[in-house]
Amino acid sequence: MEAVMQDFPLTLHHIVWRMETLFARKTIVTKREHGLHRYTYADLAARARRLAAALTRLGVQRGDRVATLAWNNYRHVELYYAVPCMGAVLHTLNLRLSPEQLAFIANDAGDSVIVVDESLLPLLEKFRAEVRTLRHVIVMNDDDYERRLAAESDGFVWPELDERAPMAMCYTSGTTGHPKGVVYSHRSTFLHSMSMQLASTLAINESDVLLPIVPMFHANAWGLPYAAAMAGASIILPDRWMGDAEAMIQLAIDEKATWIGAVPTIWVSILARLNGRKLHVREAMSGGSAVPRALFESLDRNGIHLVHAWGMTETSPLATYCHPRSWHDGDLLAVRVTQGPPVPGVELRICDLDSGAALPWDGVAFGEIQVRGPWVCAGYHNGADPTRMTSDGWFRTGDVASVTPDGYVTIVDRAKDVIKSGGEWVSSVELENAIMAHPKVLEAAVIGLAHPMWQERPVGFVVPRPEFRGELTAEEILAHLSAHFMKWWIPDEIRFIDEVPKTSVGKFDKKALRARAEPLGA
Repeated sequence: MEAVMQDFPLTLHHIVWRMETLFARKTIVTKREHGLHRYTYADLAARARRLAAALTRLGVQRGDRVATLAWNNYRHVELYYAVPCMGAVLHTLNLRLSPEQLAFIANDAGDSVIVVDESLLPLLEKFRAEVRTLRHVIVMNDDDYERRLAAESDGFVWPELDERAPMAMCYTSGTTGHPKGVVYSHRSTFLHSMSMQLASTLAINESDVLLPIVPMFHANAWGLPYAAAMAGASIILPDRWMGDAEAMIQLAIDEKATWIGAVPTIWVSILARLNGRKLHVREAMSGGSAVPRALFESLDRNGIHLVHAWGMTETSPLATYCHPRSWHDGDLLAVRVTQGPPVPGVELRICDLDSGAALPWDGVAFGEIQVRGPWVCAGYHNGADPTRMTSDGWFRTGDVASVTPDGYVTIVDRAKDVIKSGGEWVSSVELENAIMAHPKVLEAAVIGLAHPMWQERPVGFVVPRPEFRGELTAEEILAHLSAHFMKWWIPDEIRFIDEVPKTSVGKFDKKALRARAEPLGA
């Protein structure tokens, strides 16, 4: 017996069809230096066709890599559709990396075209000559970019594509070793976009107005531009003002954002500048790193319902999403501070850090998260780091977590950051969250430093709130921790710093912290 269903290709062509046919009037708003740029999905689709025609005229063929070095704006979104829908591969370059790293990534990807925001031309010039495969540069401005589109018609016909064909690639942030390329397929992006519309995940729908305060080079802005267009939701793009909390608050208020996504450091900045103003969002999401309970509580008091999610570039990125279940009662915040259960389509297990054996979901044991699913990578571009795949087909994430019997994941650490002291594991994330719960603390990071007897011991690096600088003491922090942890978990030292270094995507950069940390007892 055979099934009788159509073998309909899961490609981005269908999302463009929905934009043009069902949601032509819905809007995309981009912040500019003065005012806003505003147009519709119908405009986006027509300009994406013109752009595809312009790239074809340049000689871009199926499978060619077209890179972007750009902020979050409408022209960048046009590339999000034009490049994959014509059969080429979109490659978003991380504009916060060094020129040396960018040259490595562009060569590793084999970029033939780079489309660059005019304001980022000085950065491109620092590595452009090192990119051996580069044939053309297009500048995103009213001259070069717009002149090319004006020369084309919007009648470009999309070619037929295999749903498993590559459509985009993103590189990991390279906190350990060289960045590694993750190549998404049309099928994986289509399914990932559908998953973000489920009631058990983000529940993106046509009535939403999304404000993703996440770079478009970071896992395709968490996949939000694709999910928004598929659902017909309007979208707000912050261009280069993502780090300006005041601008983001005003943009959210003026454009009536219903959903906002950002990393914890952005939420801390927004919270500090709200000053009684209300963001009328139905939901806010945080990803990238664990959110301390204290931040949840502060946002709740300001009417912002924060939801935890977990994922990574290699998972497209959505892998878990945290909504309490119908049987949860009592302290619901204790549920919300977890990263939640795997989303439909993703399977997950945790394995012992030493033996690799699968561990029970008892909420106590913790091990490395391993995942599999239709939008989880099966390896890296050019065969980089083959050790990340297990022999039975699971991706080793490098994140360490415990899982409750209900499947709720709590991130404990990165495998490279978990501290082994005297043969026992210590979670730097749990210590950081506890330190940041202290009312006088703004930020905190914990790393392990070498110890002659215990192998490693935790050391806390603390940024006091501005009004408590010079007043907060190490003794206060240690006393605060002593009420929550066993003695051998308590850091050997508390060191006060001006700022915790951040990675290119806003996470705490513990690699940089270790590199400049004085030894214990120095």
